Amino acid sequence: MEFLTTSEAADYLRLGERKLYELVTNGAIPCTKVTGKWLFPRHELDLWVLSGMARPAGMLTAEPPPVVGGSQDELLDWSLRESGSGLGTMTEGSVRGLERLQRNEVMAVAVHFHSLDAEGNLASDASVTALRDAPDLHDALLVAFVRREQGLVLPPGNPKRLRSLADVLTLGARMAMRQQGTGAQMLLDVLLTRAGASTRDLRRVETPALTGPDLAEMVRAGQADCGVATRAAARSAGLDFVPLVWENFDLAMRQRSYFRPAMQALIRFLSERRLRQRAEELTGYDPSPAGQIRFAA
Repeated sequence: MEFLTTSEAADYLRLGERKLYELVTNGAIPCTKVTGKWLFPRHELDLWVLSGMARPAGMLTAEPPPVVGGSQDELLDWSLRESGSGLGTMTEGSVRGLERLQRNEVMAVAVHFHSLDAEGNLASDASVTALRDAPDLHDALLVAFVRREQGLVLPPGNPKRLRSLADVLTLGARMAMRQQGTGAQMLLDVLLTRAGASTRDLRRVETPALTGPDLAEMVRAGQADCGVATRAAARSAGLDFVPLVWENFDLAMRQRSYFRPAMQALIRFLSERRLRQRAEELTGYDPSPAGQIRFAA
């Protein structure tokens, strides 16, 4: 991230330094203070300018509803409430959430895409690629929420002694599935591909679970021997957990939505100590990247 000094920011914005300090004092411009000096993230200045852009009537677009679509996450649900953002949720998975964002039906979408790179390893920026390739998202923005631990959710005591996805395949354990288009199902698909297998090789529970907590409940109720979900979902259900990967869990939105009051309430909350404390309580979260801009179109 490129930072500008006060004089550089004033030149960049075509403002006098006195006016810039006035904006800083009023909390009206993105900035940070380091060792007594104000610094201005250049990219956030761009977003700030774009957020106030006036457009002719024929170019105006309807504001999306204050809803975060996409993937379900316990820490995100808690943050939406505690931040006072007023943002609601619509849990449908990463793919359907991104489709709603393209249609302007949600303000943001929680995503965790997965794919394999050319060497057959898990791609580190699959969500960035998904946004870059999405039609009608020329103004996309990806903001980091947390990193999460995904793995096998298992009954208490792990009676089948499952330690890996290979064990699931070898022992024919009943596996709960997520619906297509969810990040967890994408993760399972790419891990199976890397192992030279596919979902056809699994002993599947055919009725898919809508969310990670729903999948954990299927395992707890004895309807499945295992499934892929977060460590937090396993812990909340009192289940065992075998870690598989850490993943990026991000918020995608249009750039003009970033500075909307509801979204800014959530963004400000991401730097609060309460978020880090709650992440530690739930387990399986790394909140250190929260609020960082990971991609801008």
